[in-house]
Amino acid sequence: MKKTLKKVLALGAAAVMSISCLSFTAMADETEAKDYTIAVVVKGNTNGWFVRMEEGIKRYAEETGINAYMTGPSDTDSAQQIQVLQDVVSQNPDAICVVPIDPAACENVLAEAREKGIKVICHEGSSVENCDYDVEAFDNAGYGAFIMDELAKLMGEEGEYITMVGYLTSASHNEWADGAVARQEEAYPNMTLAAEKRLESENSAETAYEVAKQYLKTNPNIKGFTGSSSDDTPGVARAINELGLKGKVFVVGTGMPNECRNLLKSGDLDTITLWDPADAGYAMCNLATQVLDGKEIGEGTDLGIAGYDNLKVSADDDNLLMGDASIAITAENVDDYNF
Repeated sequence: MKKTLKKVLALGAAAVMSISCLSFTAMADETEAKDYTIAVVVKGNTNGWFVRMEEGIKRYAEETGINAYMTGPSDTDSAQQIQVLQDVVSQNPDAICVVPIDPAACENVLAEAREKGIKVICHEGSSVENCDYDVEAFDNAGYGAFIMDELAKLMGEEGEYITMVGYLTSASHNEWADGAVARQEEAYPNMTLAAEKRLESENSAETAYEVAKQYLKTNPNIKGFTGSSSDDTPGVARAINELGLKGKVFVVGTGMPNECRNLLKSGDLDTITLWDPADAGYAMCNLATQVLDGKEIGEGTDLGIAGYDNLKVSADDDNLLMGDASIAITAENVDDYNF
């Protein structure tokens, strides 16, 4: 009886020790994860697009306990963004996620970050050399082709069009515009690119409006615009409406639902295209964590959120990861989105 009791007690003690060890290991792993600091540097922290992105970053931080936060310049200015990046690098976070205004201008400071052992993740920065991975919501050329298909429908597949980007230095914006032009040349022979030089909105709806209005006054044959920045599309739509060209000139491109809601419902805009920046913010932070954890990144990588749960790897660049997270919004479904 005593032997049996001793055996039971011994087994019980072993079980308690085992559970304690497991609990300690789990706590250690959790503590290790929470020790990560991930800084997300965006183009402008007051821009509505990035205000929405911060929601995803905060959600990731809350779910994981990781210190993930967003920062950026008050204005969308490349020099200011470089200064913010320099300040962040000096603080030695474990990882930096960056949405670059001018990818080439970021190279030196991002190279410095990597030399210090900081992991670098980019979004809308596929041309950046000094990053571990760039993650995109979709294949950029395909997104541009989608924009062109929507514009071609509105233009009756004929007439002159022009492309607009936030900045001529913005890699992703120009890749979308390139994709749109390539799609037009492939599928819509009766449409013509009005000018090789792209219009530039400086990521400002007011500037997009002024630039488009002036362009329409001096180019009466223009029938369409593609827009890359989320500020391009509403700005151009406003110019079209004020000049009395509604139904004659069209614009399709990236837009924010809340900023474009009234334009869509009034018919001044037919379609906006986008991805949810909150999801992109969450995906960047998850990718940074997986890189820090030493996980293998590649075809099929799951970043824990719809649209980024089965990543594809670019055939031309092993460090370029692409999701399937594009959204098309019209008057019929705009109220499903509140950002």
